[in-house]
Amino acid sequence: MTASVLLAGCDTDQVSLANNAKANQPVPPKLLAAMVEKDMDLQSPILVRLFKQEAELEVWKQARNGQFALLKTYPICRWSGDLGPKVREGDRQAPEGFYSINPSQMNPQSAYYLSFNTGYPNAFDKALGRTGSQLMVHGDCSSRGCYAMTDEQIAEIYSLGRESFFGGQKAFQLQAYPFKMTPVNMARHRTNPNMPFWKMIKEGYDHFEVTRQEPKVDFCEKKYVFDAAKAPDAKRDPVFDASAKCPAYVIPEDIASAVREKDARDQAEYAKLVSRGTPVARMNTGIDGGMNKIFAAKIPEGSTGLSEGAEGTTLQMLAMAKAPGTIPGHVNPPKPNLDAVAASPQDEPVVAVSTPAASTRVASAQPAEKSGGFFSNLGRKMGVGAAETTATTPPPQATASVAPATTSTTPTTAASRLKAAVTRFVPGHDKSKDAAKDAPKPAVATKPAEPTKPDTRLAATRPAPKPSVSDGAGEATQIMGAAPVVSSNSFDSRFGAVK
Repeated sequence: MTASVLLAGCDTDQVSLANNAKANQPVPPKLLAAMVEKDMDLQSPILVRLFKQEAELEVWKQARNGQFALLKTYPICRWSGDLGPKVREGDRQAPEGFYSINPSQMNPQSAYYLSFNTGYPNAFDKALGRTGSQLMVHGDCSSRGCYAMTDEQIAEIYSLGRESFFGGQKAFQLQAYPFKMTPVNMARHRTNPNMPFWKMIKEGYDHFEVTRQEPKVDFCEKKYVFDAAKAPDAKRDPVFDASAKCPAYVIPEDIASAVREKDARDQAEYAKLVSRGTPVARMNTGIDGGMNKIFAAKIPEGSTGLSEGAEGTTLQMLAMAKAPGTIPGHVNPPKPNLDAVAASPQDEPVVAVSTPAASTRVASAQPAEKSGGFFSNLGRKMGVGAAETTATTPPPQATASVAPATTSTTPTTAASRLKAAVTRFVPGHDKSKDAAKDAPKPAVATKPAEPTKPDTRLAATRPAPKPSVSDGAGEATQIMGAAPVVSSNSFDSRFGAVK
């Protein structure tokens, strides 16, 4: 028997895919119905795409025609770091690139409900000397270089991966991007120093877009190669080494021509956007990661950070929408890294305003539903929003209040610049009230934050499963593996109890 091992980074090897109640939850009936509608089998292969700026995780599934189609889009509860690839251990960066997930990377014994290891570093990362370990997609909405979902979301995603392995898929591909690789996003980030790397992985993005097939990924000369095949005159398949010279290979002409045509269209649109003066996205110095707007709207003083904010609406309006899963009370929304801001006071952290992509956006397979936002408003009235919540795995930089300037005639100082940075970052701040804060005020005793406790949670033999985020039950559409799912706890009832 294989021993069950629980690691702090929520990873373990050679464990059963479904050895406890959490890992053995059935695929929700609503997703089964979506598979029937899209002509998919329960155990057909899957593919996962992640986007930091949009804070979205997409699950694609192979239909019976052999092509992949979008099954469902999940909002990401929390990711950490900045736009750009992970470079070294401890930099808090969530990885970007192409990774392969096999059954041994699935962890039913995770300290963060359920998880799977991204496989970072891959051969390309290692060839560049990049370091890091235990980079996961997991639950608990808390990130130190991972992509964190709610427990209900990761339960669904885990079940889809499990079924694909039961159906014979050896590994599913994980594609992680800074943003959707559209001409408008490439134009907005055209001065970013990571652009050469982003252009390289965009080739793989384009291969998938034009074929709707999982691109074959190889590495040579410290770069990615997609859909490489044996040259016509070659006697054997090419052998790739990430650090060595590329062997002779070809890309099938039908794929190559389709990618060239797409790239030409993208380049033409990119040139138009640049000539029209499309604003360059500001470098958001010191802001640690992002959060999907649906989650930011549920948290007092919440912010999307480096992710896109609400388009055409406000976070207050989104507070009425139903959250896709239970948001834990310890969630730590994106905040400025004051140490980084102090080091570069001339560049105040600014959240870049997103520009709608020119390409057609694919809607989520499950629309948001409406529910009351009573406790969110009550929390703000009671002053809960002024208090800092601490994550189970807090960032190394603590967010602290900045004292107001003592006089308006005092020259600009680092403290005043820090105040301006934080003021601009916090949503809903009323600048007209700043004058009233200039006079000295008596210190108010505040309750010290509780010390962070080490994560010692162990998976029970049969823990109570988290309910699915997919609504709907019944047996109108049944596929092998369908089973009723208990309704999910609402955020308001969970979060209100904490208060």
